[in-house]
Amino acid sequence: MRQRTIRHVVIAAGGTGGHMFPAQALARELIGRGIAVTLVTDRRGAGFGPDLSTVATHRISAGALSGGGLVRKMRGGLDLVLGYVQARRLLRCLNGDVVVGFGGYPSVPTVLAGRHLGLRVVLHEQNAVLGRANRLLAPRADAIAVSFAGVAGIRPADRSKVRLTGNPVRPEIVAIGQRPYAVPGPDDPLCLLVIGGSQGARIFNRVVPKAVTRLPTALRTRLAVCQQVRGDEIETVAEIYRVCGVRHDLRAFFADMPARLAAANLVIGRAGASTVAELAAAGRPGLLVPYPHATDDHQSANARSLAEAGGAWVLPQATLTPELLAERLGSFLANPSLLARAAHCARACAHPDAAARLADVVLARDNGDGAIDIKNGNSEAAA
Repeated sequence: MRQRTIRHVVIAAGGTGGHMFPAQALARELIGRGIAVTLVTDRRGAGFGPDLSTVATHRISAGALSGGGLVRKMRGGLDLVLGYVQARRLLRCLNGDVVVGFGGYPSVPTVLAGRHLGLRVVLHEQNAVLGRANRLLAPRADAIAVSFAGVAGIRPADRSKVRLTGNPVRPEIVAIGQRPYAVPGPDDPLCLLVIGGSQGARIFNRVVPKAVTRLPTALRTRLAVCQQVRGDEIETVAEIYRVCGVRHDLRAFFADMPARLAAANLVIGRAGASTVAELAAAGRPGLLVPYPHATDDHQSANARSLAEAGGAWVLPQATLTPELLAERLGSFLANPSLLARAAHCARACAHPDAAARLADVVLARDNGDGAIDIKNGNSEAAA
């Protein structure tokens, strides 16, 4: 490992929002400290957008080694080899000092190339289960930043590298949690926010409207539903809400998510890493339905972490019926103190300074303060 002042950080991230959002937050923090940043992703990665237009984006080949048949795996392996060659050539030209991998197979070639070129390597894991790409790369990392105090899948040999930073979220969402949760009064409106993650969740389109129709009239007249509805089901869902007299705002995508979270009294959603981190940062209670086909069931682990802290409730998709959901919604919405307590507990799980803490790890300035014992999930840092 060559020792030098860190001036240039290369971020390697998959193209999904779960990888890109925290990568973007880190980039913003590093740029604010005068560090140059470059993003390396694959063809799906759209970059960091106009807010960070100065960050150059490079795309390399990448493919997965899991899922699909033998031909697909072989093609994925060839793509990774090609991506490694491209990344090695790129890193030599960039003269970077650190490579930060945010998971997803698109991060693998760049992280491996950085390791072989003698650069400092930092991984960030957003979920409560170490992802397969990060699992592959962990033995080669200098530090592994994690979002939860308990993370499954980390080898005993790698535990000393682990630093608890949290999962960076947008500053606009952190700002929501700095204001007290507004406890609804007996006649106040109630806002239910229903989100399905970057891919949406069709089961919410089928179950949530039917559950709402089963609520007592007194609750329905106060209720406003803001729901993410992907595909061609918006009119079907809207008609159910119209018939039962519930105000509704249905969108395929919420471009103003911070405002939606700020207005929400309760959130129904999946349990992706970004969703869980944003609920905690904003201090909003969640009813979480983990995606049952998530790799290594990591969404269930994410949801359990927030639920065990009192900030959310978990409903497995296999048990999600309109009747059960109506019972839960009726109980929660009619009990403002219960929502307020969950909001407080969610906020207590937040790491509002996650981007700064992660930047300290990247720049080797954390001094081990965030070290945690992954075996028992307890922080080793002094209180």
